[in-house]
Amino acid sequence: MAERGKYSLNFYAGADYGLNPDYGREFSVGLSEGYAPATGQFGFPSNPLTANQLKAVSDKLSTGAKTIEVSGVNIMGGGPGALFDKIPKQHFKEINRLKKLTGADLTFHGPLIEPTGVIQNSWNENQRKQAETQMWSSVERAHDMDPNGNLVVTFHSSNGLPEPRQVVKTKDGKEVSANLAVVNEDTGQLGTLPRQGTDYFGGEGKEYSPDKELKRLNEENWKTQLSNVSISASRSRENIGDFKKFEDEIGGKGFDVDEFRKVMNSPDSEKFIHQLNPETQKIARALRDSMAYADIFVRDSYSGFKGLYNKAYAAAKVSKNVEDMKKLDKLRKEIAPLVNEYADGSVNTLQLSDAVARGIRGLKDISVPETFRPLKEFAIDKASETFSNVAVESYKKFGESAPIISIENPPVGMGLSRADELRNLIVESRKKFADKLVKEEGVSSGEAKAQAKKLIGATWDVGHINMIRKYGYDDEDVVKESRKIAPFVKHVHLSDNFGLEHTELPMGMGNVPIKKILELRKGFEKAKKIVETGDWFSQQGLNLRNTPFPESLRAFGSPLYSMNMAPYWNSTANDYAGYFSGYGRVLPEQHFAAFGAGFANLPIELGGQIGGAAGSSSGRGME
Repeated sequence: MAERGKYSLNFYAGADYGLNPDYGREFSVGLSEGYAPATGQFGFPSNPLTANQLKAVSDKLSTGAKTIEVSGVNIMGGGPGALFDKIPKQHFKEINRLKKLTGADLTFHGPLIEPTGVIQNSWNENQRKQAETQMWSSVERAHDMDPNGNLVVTFHSSNGLPEPRQVVKTKDGKEVSANLAVVNEDTGQLGTLPRQGTDYFGGEGKEYSPDKELKRLNEENWKTQLSNVSISASRSRENIGDFKKFEDEIGGKGFDVDEFRKVMNSPDSEKFIHQLNPETQKIARALRDSMAYADIFVRDSYSGFKGLYNKAYAAAKVSKNVEDMKKLDKLRKEIAPLVNEYADGSVNTLQLSDAVARGIRGLKDISVPETFRPLKEFAIDKASETFSNVAVESYKKFGESAPIISIENPPVGMGLSRADELRNLIVESRKKFADKLVKEEGVSSGEAKAQAKKLIGATWDVGHINMIRKYGYDDEDVVKESRKIAPFVKHVHLSDNFGLEHTELPMGMGNVPIKKILELRKGFEKAKKIVETGDWFSQQGLNLRNTPFPESLRAFGSPLYSMNMAPYWNSTANDYAGYFSGYGRVLPEQHFAAFGAGFANLPIELGGQIGGAAGSSSGRGME
């Protein structure tokens, strides 16, 4: 049977074989013939279960793979560097020699480290600095594997960070915030605001959302802090009032108030009081205590006011609120000098107390600072500090051969896993990196920005982003996410799943819309594509030394030869029999021998294997 442009050999019904260009399409992602990734674009991770990465890389190369992602990932428990720190430093240089010997390309997957400094729903700066140190150690040692190039080093954007904002898509296509994670910047504690719903207490049918709740929470918290400081100032004035009352009462009894003021806060006060009559002594002690309490409360209120002032000023600087900054500058000039004057006695307690009260009123007149900050903004701020610092240190030490810091999206459901979050993290990391090069190294602004673009980018894991399906999203949403991140992509991780669990199937076995993603071209066309299917292999009873090379080439319809033209891997004989119970071997000799149609019984002169008289029907050889 022959058709124009299609050729098929059918020996029995149901068998479609290799000369048909559509053969194997059920296992293909369906890329067009105009765009089929060449074999050299595919890479495979080394065994993440062993610290003997030198042997692990050699094992992968022996499978025919040209690109290997050396694994520093710890998946066996313990700290993030539990596996990486067991790799001898000499191995990295030996891996480089192996790379040169085989002509292979290498990338590196760093340990799974939380770059923000958040651990167990709590943040502090020391934890962030520790993460930075661990990342730098990974980059520094991994550089030995490719000291003359720009080795791609992948780190996750988060590892253990909760999802900043869980958004689900309803059946009518509406996106709804299920919850909003926030961080208390005063304490470093993380929390979650309630999902969107109806506020029945505020009036039936009145809608509220996490964003509205966050605004209300910050406003009430700011009012409470101002109120607490105001209470201290008020109590100071109350004690000053008591002092006035005692002063009036004792002044008419021959008591030298001015003299008592001089010694009231000194060790001589009790000696002065002993000279008085018993009734006057009692009033004098009450007078002294009132002023002592007034002093305590006014100092406490000033300390509280100063803390709130600094918080308000920092918030105004971050938000670039010029109007608020002007108001705060004016307030500082009015109140700050009074503190020194209070210390030398030229300003009394009542005057300072009144000044603090004016300050509190001034703070009520500015924008509300955010004590509770959305985790997304906070995490991007802290993680970008970590990534930019690591990139700067790398550039300082290695210059033009500095490794590329490629930030990967983790599985959806973890922090900073969606395209806009990863994109914003990369933009902020690049900005901080460029600013630091200009300030610390004297690099021009243009060159700093160029280096930032070169050395900081994204590793896009298509299997991870496909997991937005569990929140109601579909193919087009996954592609839309990929389109957002495409300009930043340096590296791609390939695995398939059904959008619900982090199963690592070879491409074409799940529903990741990889055809539409790769045909975006920008960012994806030239990027190395690392096939992460260790989970699938382990489930099939295969060890991690196996590489799904044929499966991957077949799925993408990659060309057999370097000319990037037919024939393609998906149109050659398939060998899925062991897993799929398919056709098995093509044209099996046993079949034809069993049914009397084997070629082996033909004479040699007809292409068979039987020679002499026994091989011809006449009993004689061919004349």
